[in-house]
Amino acid sequence: MPLAMPLRVDSEIGKLRSVLVHQPGAEIDRMVPSMMQDLLFDDILFGGRAREEHRRFQQLLRFVADEVLEVQDLLAEVLGEPGQRKAILEGLVAELHLDARLLPPLWDLPSDRLAAALVEGIERESPTITGSIDSLYLLPPVPNYFFQRDPAIVVGDRVIRSSMATPARAREPLLSGAVFEYHPRFRREGERFWFREFSAEFDRPVSLARMRPAIEGGDLLVLREDLLVIGYSERTEKTTIERLAEALKREKSPVKRILVVAIPPQRSTMHLDTVFTQISRHECLCYPPMVLPGGAEEADVYEADLTKREITWTTEDDLLSALRRRRIDLEPIPCGGTDAIAQQREQWTDGANAFALAPGVILCYDRNERTAEQLARRGYDVVTDDDLLLGKRSIDLKKPRAKVAMLLTATELSRARGGPRCMTMPLRRDPL
Repeated sequence: MPLAMPLRVDSEIGKLRSVLVHQPGAEIDRMVPSMMQDLLFDDILFGGRAREEHRRFQQLLRFVADEVLEVQDLLAEVLGEPGQRKAILEGLVAELHLDARLLPPLWDLPSDRLAAALVEGIERESPTITGSIDSLYLLPPVPNYFFQRDPAIVVGDRVIRSSMATPARAREPLLSGAVFEYHPRFRREGERFWFREFSAEFDRPVSLARMRPAIEGGDLLVLREDLLVIGYSERTEKTTIERLAEALKREKSPVKRILVVAIPPQRSTMHLDTVFTQISRHECLCYPPMVLPGGAEEADVYEADLTKREITWTTEDDLLSALRRRRIDLEPIPCGGTDAIAQQREQWTDGANAFALAPGVILCYDRNERTAEQLARRGYDVVTDDDLLLGKRSIDLKKPRAKVAMLLTATELSRARGGPRCMTMPLRRDPL
């Protein structure tokens, strides 16, 4: 049995020790064109190539991280214990309003096959082509599950379990939540979650006063132990942010302030991390029209103060100046460079969605060439995954103030509308 591993994430950039990922499996191979819109894809992916790209991605993570964990493997280990298997399966049926007749064929499956079925879906014996997912599957696949950032978020030493905005992803936080709740790696005294509100009632509010919770990990950035930045977006509701703030205050979390960035509810900017990510102590990648003061699409910014008896909300001028007031001074590096057309193109292909493995050591997609040029101009050593994996280049984290941008070849993964940050859920980082 693995030893318990304390969770600890107090920044976006501390040296990565442990990270959770999921290599896309048969769930992306089982998606047909008629399902794409419902499952939030713009195209069907070439599964073999996507998996090879993800393997390369994991190898790059291992240049820094001590361990890269596969969430489906952890889920299989949890399902190996009969009592936990029963609780998880019955919980899925109850929470997602599934047909209870789905359960009998699952009870006796080996735990690895059961974990795969819960992610990859269960096909009907005689599927028909009607355009309906239900005509093909008893249990639909969850092809977005390789975006591990979204179903749960580690903040400090506990977890925020998400409640997804769309039916296509509703199962994901329940699967990830089960891993954190039951796996011995994450055993701890007391509560494991800061927040775990969930509802699959997509057709109507739970009540007029309490809208259905919606929050996804791509909208939540941990800038410091006491400071979160959260996107109010297509996928995260304002009322849920307010309830999260109340929960963090009630649970006496270290979080004292939350900056809320209101971004347009549209597919191109589905999460805050599609327009803003911190990459070093003093730098961020951003989409200028939305983040910089005076931009054509400038986002409104609000601050919640959790230190008062009642949480107070105030308006801020812009995100970067609000961060400076909180002693985080970030130089903006423009995604797509200075050309307006390139900015829009590379924002769409996740040029601003970088993942920091350590301060100034980041992972980006190779297709965002203008973004890479901007990083090089600011002293980043831009290296390709081929050179790193073939041993032609290396990363020396002991070198003072080393800045490295690793470029991942990701023709297929990038078509799924998520970047390197989207595919990672840090479990432990070193303190800054």
